Amino acid sequence: MGAMAGPEDREQPLRGIGTAAIRRAPSAVDEQALRALELFGDPAAEEVRLPSRPESAATARRLAQSVVLWQWGLSPQVAEHVVLLVSELVGNAVRHTGARTFGLRMLRRRSWIRIEVRDPSRGLPCLMPVQEMDVSGRGLFLVDKLSDRWGVDLLPRGKTTWFEMRVADR
Repeated sequence: MGAMAGPEDREQPLRGIGTAAIRRAPSAVDEQALRALELFGDPAAEEVRLPSRPESAATARRLAQSVVLWQWGLSPQVAEHVVLLVSELVGNAVRHTGARTFGLRMLRRRSWIRIEVRDPSRGLPCLMPVQEMDVSGRGLFLVDKLSDRWGVDLLPRGKTTWFEMRVADR
């Protein structure tokens, strides 16, 4: 009867691959993000247009995660905050604008990232006071608390709601 394999024995086949390769092994999340990039484009290269439907929030989260983690190589904590805030801005665009589509753009400058959601409505979002037991209305509150700056730029036909976060340079 053979001995049971210990943790060091289970890792044996992975030796020599390197931890970066282990971390980059494709997962279901990676595959969904790659599919979203193929279908809609890269929001770090140019604005991507997404349909104004609730399921587009998940697509926008995947796109944001792929850009922040894989392209820009930022920390998982930054990625988590960006993904959450993208979801909130997209949710507001879908819920409150009546638009058929909206745009998502992600920009990186030295020490800063900027995420923009553009829609055809000129209605301004409103930061509301939030109570502990509130079940909705927390989106801009989260954007205000987790980003370094946020705002709205009115356009001739619509607006761009954006947030910026300070990030460490590589």
